[in-house]
Amino acid sequence: MNEAIILAGGMGTRLKSAVPDLPKCMAPVNGKPFIAYVIVHLQQQGIEKFVFSLGYKHEYFIDFLQKNLSAGNYTIVTEQEPLGTGGAIELACSVVQSENVLVTNGDTLYKMQYSSFKQFHLNKKAACSLCLKPMEYFDRYGSVTMNGNNEIIAFHEKKITTKGLVNGGVYLLNVSQFLSNHFPEKFSFEKDYLEQKTGSGKLFGHVQDAYFIDIGIPDDYVKAQIELS
Repeated sequence: MNEAIILAGGMGTRLKSAVPDLPKCMAPVNGKPFIAYVIVHLQQQGIEKFVFSLGYKHEYFIDFLQKNLSAGNYTIVTEQEPLGTGGAIELACSVVQSENVLVTNGDTLYKMQYSSFKQFHLNKKAACSLCLKPMEYFDRYGSVTMNGNNEIIAFHEKKITTKGLVNGGVYLLNVSQFLSNHFPEKFSFEKDYLEQKTGSGKLFGHVQDAYFIDIGIPDDYVKAQIELS
């Protein structure tokens, strides 16, 4: 379980005013592409192999990856057309070698501790485990409800929330169980997989109150320049 999928194919429409010519994950933060911070954190957590799911302006990633990762430590899969988050993960899973794989977004840095997340996932025999970030006074993210066994029983739409758990966008996924579903070619991982699995006994949430930033909007992109070095 030392392998991760990094989703890096999005257009980053909301960030275009700040970064008009680059894919969102390649937006520079203090002289380095944001995705570099994501990769370094995962390496510090014991991840050794990466699958990059690329799409929009994928050519911008090639030189960076060649310079920063050994050739045998990463694989690239590229969407020929947008497949949605689910389709992108399914495409990446076709080349994954592990039974369980970490999945994360290249535009979000969530400094979760992988060892405890991994143990939780295995103990629960989960099809998918989500790392959940506690937050207060938020409206940018939807919230998540669990029962006493940490099973996820509901996802809630974005609204002003005083206190709750949000999906941090970091998952541990049982590859064979995920691929056994009959998905369309293009689908949303969140809507068509996660929300459909609530109450199935296979979807669990692991709470970690760790550093979290998503550079999807200009304000948080500016914040990243201040907080990351």
